[in-house]
Amino acid sequence: MFHKVTELLPDQACLPGRQGQMIVSGKHLVLGTYYVEPFPSSTRSILFAMGCFWGAERLFWNLPGVYATAVGYAGGVTSNPSYEEVCSGYTNHTESVLVVYQPEEITLRNLLALFWQEHDPTEGMRQGNDTGSQYRSAIYVNTDEDLNIALESRNKYQQMLFAADKGEITTEILQDRVFYYAEDYHQQYLYKNPNGYCGLAGCGIHFKLE
Repeated sequence: MFHKVTELLPDQACLPGRQGQMIVSGKHLVLGTYYVEPFPSSTRSILFAMGCFWGAERLFWNLPGVYATAVGYAGGVTSNPSYEEVCSGYTNHTESVLVVYQPEEITLRNLLALFWQEHDPTEGMRQGNDTGSQYRSAIYVNTDEDLNIALESRNKYQQMLFAADKGEITTEILQDRVFYYAEDYHQQYLYKNPNGYCGLAGCGIHFKLE
């Protein structure tokens, strides 16, 4: 199950998954909020994929204005997948972080700036030493407005990368992708395991917050 699949597979080649949803506690161990719906009407949400989701989740839960975070799987085909299935490459999912935030306290552009600068969005089906389609860079939004903002931010960061002789962004930017919660032991993993693995590494190019 753990050989590296470094391309997206045809839908019919992916695992079928299951009907039952992953059971998670729902209580955020760091923020004290709940990371399952319903969320307060004043919040908005977005999904980010930037390699291993453990370090990415910690990155966002530390931001003022973030109401809740959770890790899971998105962007693929298999319904309610397990971690082992996602790691097999036969789901087309990414390891994703759900970020629920208060737009009056932190803007989507702020979140996107952090996303771009804290990982390498040019690596395709990998992130550092983590290789496989589940580690590809991605942004999954819920509205047309957020899609336009995400694309605008990508274009701006691409210009900055080219100016620094870096490569072309491979980040997948899509709308309305289903988020499946990862197993409970993955939620807030680096809070439970402070010395656990974190593979986040950016390109060294700061994206000024707006």
